[in-house]
Amino acid sequence: MRIGELSKRTGASPRSLRYYEEQGLLTSSRSDAGQRHYSDAAVQRVSLIRQLFDAGMSSRVIATVLPCVDIPGDLGIAEETFTAMMRERDRIDADIARLTETREALDVLIRTNSRHRAELSTAARPVTQST
Repeated sequence: MRIGELSKRTGASPRSLRYYEEQGLLTSSRSDAGQRHYSDAAVQRVSLIRQLFDAGMSSRVIATVLPCVDIPGDLGIAEETFTAMMRERDRIDADIARLTETREALDVLIRTNSRHRAELSTAARPVTQST
């Protein structure tokens, strides 16, 4: 299939598909006119690549992980991939810890601001005089 068809079937833009090729994540054959042609398996490959990008992985990390899919019986590749995945998991854990700390700091500010707003609201009420 040509790049436009792969784009339609996967939801990835042609620009993204060309980027995946530049990064070595996806391959195509070329026609005599230089047009890219993809196998049907490219649909699943693009889906996997997009999932990995959505998980926050860089193209460099994805390129390290994909050989495990391509050559599943190679122990050396499996070991390298495992190491890359563990590094990526550690990175994600660190990001989660940082985000949790940031959320907790924001919660403190929200509570402080809520008290302050309540105090200002009470102070701003006009005092009515009874006759």
